[in-house]
Amino acid sequence: MAGKFEIKKSANGKFHFNLKAGNGQIILSSEMYESKSACENGIESIKKNAGDAARYDRRKSSSGDPYFVLKAGNGQEIGRSETYQGGDAAMENGIKSVMNNAPDADIVDT
Repeated sequence: MAGKFEIKKSANGKFHFNLKAGNGQIILSSEMYESKSACENGIESIKKNAGDAARYDRRKSSSGDPYFVLKAGNGQEIGRSETYQGGDAAMENGIKSVMNNAPDADIVDT
């Protein structure tokens, strides 16, 4: 099963998306966007940048758990992972999953 982007509208009327792997696990989440079209542009940016290993910024949470941020060519954050309790190896697997799933993922409006 292939990955997919799920667009959601929040209670405040803004939009965001999650990239889910084929197993249904969320592997990347977006910021909030003012409009659905801006959200869709964010997805296109993810698809464009996901294959470039240099676009991933590896970080640590305040509790020391690793997570990553995917950045566009201009350095702007376009997606963020959840934190990984499994350590750096689990985070690297998450990055690989985004690289594999994002470019061809379908977009689903939920």
